Amino acid sequence: MNFSIQAKQHYARATTLELPHGSLKTPIFMPVGTHATVKTLRPDNLVDLGAQIILGNTFHLMLQPGAHLIAEMGGLHEFMGWNKPILTDSGGFQVFSLKGLNKITEEGVLFSSPYSGEKVWLTPEVAMRVQRALNSDIAMIFDECTPYPATHDVAARSMELSLRWAERSYQAFQGSSNNLFAIVQGGMHIDLRLRSLEGLTKFNFQGFALGGLSVGEPKDMMREVIERVAHCLPEERPRYLMGVGKPRDLVHAILYGVDMFDCVLPSRNARNGYLYTWEGLIRLRNAQYKRDYTPLSASCSCYTCKNFTKAYLHHLDKSHEFLGLHLNSLHNLHFYLDLVTHCREKILEGTYDAFAHHFLNTYAD
Repeated sequence: MNFSIQAKQHYARATTLELPHGSLKTPIFMPVGTHATVKTLRPDNLVDLGAQIILGNTFHLMLQPGAHLIAEMGGLHEFMGWNKPILTDSGGFQVFSLKGLNKITEEGVLFSSPYSGEKVWLTPEVAMRVQRALNSDIAMIFDECTPYPATHDVAARSMELSLRWAERSYQAFQGSSNNLFAIVQGGMHIDLRLRSLEGLTKFNFQGFALGGLSVGEPKDMMREVIERVAHCLPEERPRYLMGVGKPRDLVHAILYGVDMFDCVLPSRNARNGYLYTWEGLIRLRNAQYKRDYTPLSASCSCYTCKNFTKAYLHHLDKSHEFLGLHLNSLHNLHFYLDLVTHCREKILEGTYDAFAHHFLNTYAD
């Protein structure tokens, strides 16, 4: 991976990553394709939207259809017909979401497969082996996602376990021609976050992520962690905020030096009738849109806004038509990708601070 910084305004950065399957210009948002598909969209839809990279998930793909099958097909890019970069999460967050159905030990995590019910071990070595089989451009270390709330002692034990797993992940990934990113943990405790970062920088990871956020904590706590830790991540490496979030969250995090984002929110909310526009959030299921013959946003250039009205989209939603899910997803991902592109332009212009503070003070999401 080649990484370069084109412009900075305080902590905010416009950067470029050159990866095996293409280059990325940040700030960037990665649509989530957990099961080797971004729900309701084809790969060419994503290309048309301007998506530069998508995210797949080790946990789900190792269980269904299986990493060996994907490897037989030539890797995840060939399997899903996507020739641009892919980042794969290691499965740590999915293990976290199975709380009560898993057993965490020093070796790894034993859990029941949500597909078959059989017992499965997921360890740092297994997570790295699966990601190497998937041949993703960027792999993530296997970590434990610290729950919220967590006392300082509980968060410290979790963070130390993640550090030991990080070293095992690093060793198991050696020999790969792709890139491995570390994940900073430590819950809501700033001192633990900085200790985690110190331990991770002993290894030559190609990028650094903030994990364990947006797990139920108050928004002001999440923002404090971002404000105090994000800009401390190595300057010469990409910085990735995992699983976050709403439009204001992205704009805020970019202020503090974050380059990369992923979140299921735009796709999931699209399927539930929540549409993001530059004018604010539209709750499409509200009765007021039954006879609204205007587009979702007059300022939006996406296929949905250029061709359909709120009344039609409201009808599709009420009728549970698949086309509605598709059109809504197109729009929401277009908005997110347009937002981060706009942020990059403002950084290059040297006007990001003014834009960000205005957006944070006026936008309702």
